[in-house]
Order: sequence, then structure tokens, then C-alpha cells
Amino acid sequence: MALSPLDGRYRSKVDGLRPLLSEYGYMRQRVRVELAWWVGLSKLGLSEMPRFGAKAQAAVMRWADEFSEADAERIKAIEATTNHDVKAVEYWLKEKAAAETGLPELSKAAEWIHFACTSEDINNTAHGLMLRDARSACLLPAMQALIDRLAVLIEESAGLSMLSRTHGQPASPTTLGKELANVRQRLRLARDVWMQIQPKAKMNGAVGNYNAHVVAAPEVDWPAFSKRIVEGLGLEFASHTIQIEPHDWIAHYLDAVARFNVIVLDLSRDLWGYISLGYFSQKLKAGEVGSSTMPHKVNPIDFENAEGNLGLANAVLGHLSEKLPVSRWQRDLTDSTVLRNLGVALGHSLLAYDAALTGLGKLQINRPRLAADLEAAWEVLAEPIQTVMRRHGLEQPYEQLKALTRGQGMTEASLRQFIGGLALPRAEKDRLLALTPTGYVGLAEQLAREELGHR
Repeated sequence: MALSPLDGRYRSKVDGLRPLLSEYGYMRQRVRVELAWWVGLSKLGLSEMPRFGAKAQAAVMRWADEFSEADAERIKAIEATTNHDVKAVEYWLKEKAAAETGLPELSKAAEWIHFACTSEDINNTAHGLMLRDARSACLLPAMQALIDRLAVLIEESAGLSMLSRTHGQPASPTTLGKELANVRQRLRLARDVWMQIQPKAKMNGAVGNYNAHVVAAPEVDWPAFSKRIVEGLGLEFASHTIQIEPHDWIAHYLDAVARFNVIVLDLSRDLWGYISLGYFSQKLKAGEVGSSTMPHKVNPIDFENAEGNLGLANAVLGHLSEKLPVSRWQRDLTDSTVLRNLGVALGHSLLAYDAALTGLGKLQINRPRLAADLEAAWEVLAEPIQTVMRRHGLEQPYEQLKALTRGQGMTEASLRQFIGGLALPRAEKDRLLALTPTGYVGLAEQLAREELGHR
């Protein structure tokens, strides 16, 4: 009965994100932010605000650390009356304060909960925590697992010759490991760009000017206090905002995920193609069916699943990154509903990473098929032959090889006959005669192994 497959068919695949990016996760982080602000206020030394002792601070921190689904349900029940989600969190916290009968300073300070805050002070900071934790707890490990799995395949195939296919046609050979190393490096660099993006937050009131703060307590350095709270939560402080933090960092974050996703999609399509060519076979799983009517089928379903989910993920990520930095004047609510779909975008990304990793784990290299394709493509040696001819000043080397090979099937014998008739030094001629498609891979193996030196 789930409307979204992330909460139905694929639920188990994205369970790690559920407590972080769900409505429950959003509430839990709001509670954490409200409490950080409240406890911070108690340390300001304002005569009207009780200073919390160690026991009181420990108690309120437990409210966040032990936040449960039952707590979230209670907040939802309050919201049914308030019709305002952040106000419901505030009222729930006041209930918790009143229930701590052994710590009267908490109930006495209850009206300081959400003091001078606008809802977005709490929400934007909660989103920063949510995206930070989702990155470290779920998304980064899944990305790294792909990068690590590729390293295993590169180690196995760094020196394994493979026919390249530019425009889908036979081209200068490479090695399988070098082609995987290309992708692995791209993934690493995209991951690193993403990791450099620092989650930000603001806590500066209704339009970003500390208006109410200054009237209520002009003696406090509110920007310094706000910065201290935000940085204490492990986020970067946004000093200049309207009512909302402008979400530029979220757009950068989501765009960086989308770039990583594009590379995984590129890999998935290439591997799908290589499986179709027979360069890979797939490990069989007992009881698994490839087709409801064709018993022989072993389909590359994991890479297809990855491709489909990456498309969904990037469609949502793209909308989020374009929409979130745009707000009419000092505030409109279009970002609020859109931000509730962070879990959708990142959930489909995580699902795709899992599918691609599963697919990579099934791959078995078909070495005879790789060798057979190379043996049938002697025409690819036209490139080195004409290049050597150029070096030694032979007339129209490119044109000669074009006439000999373009659109024509070449054999080892016909190519050797051509080389034998060239006016080249004996040593150069012998070197060309020793060439084979399998051996014509340049520095591919070296380049592949260089990539293995990076984490």
C-alpha cells in the first residue's frame, strides 16, 4: 500500500536514511536545535533566565538523544491543534520541562524556549544537521563502497587488453582495468567536491536582522551568540540572510550528488553494454529468474535498476537545486514543502548505489571473449603504423593506411604484408611486425595501477 517504492518495495534498501531524513528525523533535529538555543540562553547571565546546572543540562540533552517515535507522535498530536509544526515542537518541549519536577529551573525557564526565534531558525539548522548526518552515515559509505569495489576489479584487470569502441566501432585497444580506473577517478573527485561543501545555518530571527533579540536584550552580542550556537552544532554560520538561509549550500550539495550520480549512470550503461558484448558474464543466483518466458536469460537488471533510480534521483535533485535558492522578497513557503523531498532524492540515489554495487559484485570477466574481439580487429594497428611512417617521412602515411583499412576487414597476414613493403629502418619494421592488437595498449596498465594509489 506504499505510495512510494522507497517505503514499499525498496524499504530495506534505504532503511539507513529513514531515521535521518524522515518526518521523525526532522522533528528530532528540530528538538536538538531548540535545546541548543535554550541551553545557550541559560549561559548568557541574563537575570530573568535561570542558569541551568549540570543535571538540568544533562536532562534536556536526553530529550534529544532519546527522542522516540512516541515523542514524534505526541508532537504530531499537538500539531493537529496548532496546525504549525515548529510551534508543536515548542509546546512539546514545554511539556517536557514541566514534567521534570525535580529540576524547577527548567519549568521556570519554559518561556525562553524558542526565544526570539522564527521557525526557519530551527528548520534550516535542522536541515543542515540532517544533510550532514545523511552524508556521513549513509551516502558516503555507499559511494565509497562503489569506489572500493572498482579498485578490486581494476587490480584484477589492469593489464587485461580490451578493444576500445569509439562511436561504437573498433578503436585503439585499452585495458579493462584502465577503463574502470577512468570511472573510479571521476567518482573519487566528485566525492571529494561533495565532501568539501559545508552545511550552513542561520539563527537571526524573522528577517535576518535580530530585530526582536535587540529589543528584548540589547546588551547581548546576538550575532556572536548565534554563531556560537550554530558552530557548536557542527555547522558553518551564515551571517547574512533573509528569513530563510538562502539554501545555496544545499543547492551545491545536491548538485554535487547529482554529478556523482551522472558518473554512476555512465558506468552502469557502459557495463550494461559490455555484458551485452559478452565481455562480462554474471554470477548466477540459485532460484533467480531472468525472464518469465525465456529460461536462458540472465539480465543485467542491477545496472538497469541503478540507471532508472539515478534518473529519478537527478530529476528531483535538479528541481531542488534550482528552486531552493529562490525566495520572493524576505520569505515565501515554496521551499518548505520542497525540502520535505530531500529523502526522496537521496533515497533514490542510495538505492541506485546499492544496485550498482550488487551488479559489480556479480561480474565475471570473460577473457576469451575479450581476446577474440582483439584478434578480429587487426585494423586498429593502422594508427601506430601510420604514426611511425610519419616519423620517418614516408609519403602520405595516413592516406595509405586509410585506403588499406577503412571499412575493410584486415587480417594479420595482410597487415604484415603491408609493413613488409615499407621503406623503414629494419629495427622499426621489426617493431611494427611484432605488434598485435592485444599488445597495443600504450601505458594503459600503468595508468590503471596509478589510480589504485588513491583512496
